[in-house]
Amino acid sequence: MKKHGFDSALWPSALPGFLFVVLLWLIQWAQQLFSYPFHRLGILPQTFEGLKGIFLMPFIHDKYDLFHLINNSIAFLLLSTLLIYAYRGLALLVLLISWLLSGFLLWLFAENHGAFHIGLSSLIYALISFLFFSGVFRRYLPLQAIALLVVFLYGSTLWGIFPIEPKISWEGHLSGFLSGIVLAFAFRNRSPQRPKYQYEIEQEMGIEPPDLEGEWLKKMQAMEENQNPLIINYHFLPKNTTEQASPEVENNPSTGPSPEQGGSDPTPETPPSPAPPLEE
Repeated sequence: MKKHGFDSALWPSALPGFLFVVLLWLIQWAQQLFSYPFHRLGILPQTFEGLKGIFLMPFIHDKYDLFHLINNSIAFLLLSTLLIYAYRGLALLVLLISWLLSGFLLWLFAENHGAFHIGLSSLIYALISFLFFSGVFRRYLPLQAIALLVVFLYGSTLWGIFPIEPKISWEGHLSGFLSGIVLAFAFRNRSPQRPKYQYEIEQEMGIEPPDLEGEWLKKMQAMEENQNPLIINYHFLPKNTTEQASPEVENNPSTGPSPEQGGSDPTPETPPSPAPPLEE
């Protein structure tokens, strides 16, 4: 975390954006002093004259529309501060590429209606889309928090990429928005990155993670065996060579004497006497 600067102060990251905003207001003041048509320094699509606007367009704003310059100044100061704070090693590269790429896409694809495209809006849209999609691609919690902040503050500006108002350069907004997405995807593997856990590093190196659950079960089983050891007792029983017969049953009244043993003869039964005749 410390090497990415997320624990440092925020205000040093705001200094470059603040100096650039001061330059914008000095140019705006110069437009009030001089009669030179500064708007001709913007982009005129698909013309050789309009190529210089790729480099100069963000510096020029309508001399009669201070409200537009105020909005762009606040937005650029905030977004550039977040960009430098979160992507310190990429901030300058992202600013330069999005500046040139959004201007070139505007010059190449916009229709030429005879009007020059001026203003910082294309660069602001590039910063909005880069900060949001970069947080999505990297899946790093601090960057995702910045992405949600950008959505909360400037989510409604998404409508600016559609041709709703004729006096607004929606082509410039769309060019900047697409440029930010391209840069977020192209630099998705550059620092800062989400810290990796030990098991993720081992998987990338082809090292199988240890079976912690199996080791824990073995340890618990060993502890139970130490507390309740298994005791086996052996009893020696000698084997008899002869089997003892069971004693005979004596004086069993249900068993009569056998003829071989002798004994008294049975008493003969007396025949019953005849019944007396019946009288009529």
